[in-house]
Amino acid sequence: MLKNYFKIAIVVLKRRKFFTFISLFGISFTLTILMVATAFLDKALSPSYPDLKRNRSLYITKVTLESSKQHWINSSSASFYFLDRYVSKLKVPEKIGIFTYSNKVNAYVNNKKLVIESKYTNATYWEIAEYVFMEGKPYTKQQVENAERVAVISETTRKNYFGDQKSVVGKYIEADNVNYRVIGVVKDMPRSIRNFYGDLYLPYTVSKGSYKDVGLTGGFGAILLAKSEKDIPKMKEEYYRMLAKVPTGDKEYDMLYAHADNTIEHLARSLAGNNENVGIGRLLTYGSLLVLLFLLLPTINLVNINITRIMERSSEIGVRKAFGASSKTLVYQFIVENVILTLLGGVIGIVLSVISIYLFNQSNIIPNLNLSINFTVLFFGFVVCLFFGLLSGVYPAWRMSRLNVVSALKAQ
Repeated sequence: MLKNYFKIAIVVLKRRKFFTFISLFGISFTLTILMVATAFLDKALSPSYPDLKRNRSLYITKVTLESSKQHWINSSSASFYFLDRYVSKLKVPEKIGIFTYSNKVNAYVNNKKLVIESKYTNATYWEIAEYVFMEGKPYTKQQVENAERVAVISETTRKNYFGDQKSVVGKYIEADNVNYRVIGVVKDMPRSIRNFYGDLYLPYTVSKGSYKDVGLTGGFGAILLAKSEKDIPKMKEEYYRMLAKVPTGDKEYDMLYAHADNTIEHLARSLAGNNENVGIGRLLTYGSLLVLLFLLLPTINLVNINITRIMERSSEIGVRKAFGASSKTLVYQFIVENVILTLLGGVIGIVLSVISIYLFNQSNIIPNLNLSINFTVLFFGFVVCLFFGLLSGVYPAWRMSRLNVVSALKAQ
C-alpha cells in the first residue's frame, strides 16, 4: 500500500510542477539557511585553532565604569594595570594570558606599504593558546621582562613581507620604523577569532603605549585558564570576590563591571548588558523563537499550497469516495504525499547546504575560515523537516476528508 502511495505521490508532484517547485524551494531554502547559519555559530562557539582550551577558559574582554547618579558610562578593554595588579593575583586559574587586540601598523616592502595587525602579549599567552608553529618558537618570559624586540609572525605576513623565503627565523621585520627579530612563524587563522588573531605578535613590554598607566580601562584582555572544566565555577567565584574589592579610582564612577565569561556567556551578555544575569536563557529563547518563526513561515506557505493542490483534486477525491475509499485512507495518502515532498525538499536542502558551504570556503571571503556541516544539527534538521511535513499535511488532508462526494463530483 505504501509503495502505491509513493508512486501516486511522484505522479502528482510531476503533474503539478509549479506547486512542487514552490514547495521544494521553500523547504530546501529554509534548511540551507539554517545549516549555513549553524555552521557559522558552531565555528564561533566550538573550540577551534588556536583556542582549543575553550571549555576551561574564561575571557575578560571589557571593563565598564558607571555612575549611578549621573548615569555616565565609560567602557573599554581592560588595562594592563587592572589585569596585572588584581587579576594576576588569583589562585584558582592555572595560567593567565594577557594580550591586546590587534592594532594596524605599517611596514614597507620594496617601497610599498604593507598594513599588518600587531598584537602584544605576555609569555603565558603562548602556553594557553595552542598555535601551530611552522618554524621557530614563541618568546619567553625572560625575553618579555628584558623588553627584547622579538616577534612571532603569521604565515601570511611571512609571505607578504619576505616573499618565497622558506626560513625567516633570525631575520628582521620593520613595523612603524622599529626592527624586530623574527623568532617564530605560526599557522594562519580567521580574523573572526578576535582574542587570538594577529599578523605580528610582540612582547607587551615593547609597546609604545604606556602599559604602566594606573587605571582600569585600556587596550588589553585576558584569558583565565582553569586546571579542569570543573574548576570553572570556583574560578568565577574567586574572580568576582576579587572584583568586588577593586576601587574604581574615579570619584565620578561608583560602579565597576568586568565580567569573566566563556564564549556563550559573552554572546549572551550582549543581550543582557552588564547585569549579573548573564542572559543565556534570553539568548536561547530569542534563538528558539527565531528558528521557530523561520520554520513556521514555509510551513504556513506549504499548508496553503497543499490546500490549493488538494482542492484542485476534488474530482479525484469524489470519484475515489464514490467507489468506497474511506476518509482515513485518503488522509493517509495525502499525508504520505506531503511527507515525501518534505523529505525530498530536505535532501535538496542538504545538498544545497554542502554546496553553499563549499563555495564559501573556496571564495575566501573570510580568510582562513573554513565552515563544516554539523551532523547533529543535520540529523535534527531532517527530523524537523519530517515533523513540519506531517504538520503541514494534516490540516489540508483533514479539509479534504470532509469534502462531500456530490460536491466533489460537481467540481469536475
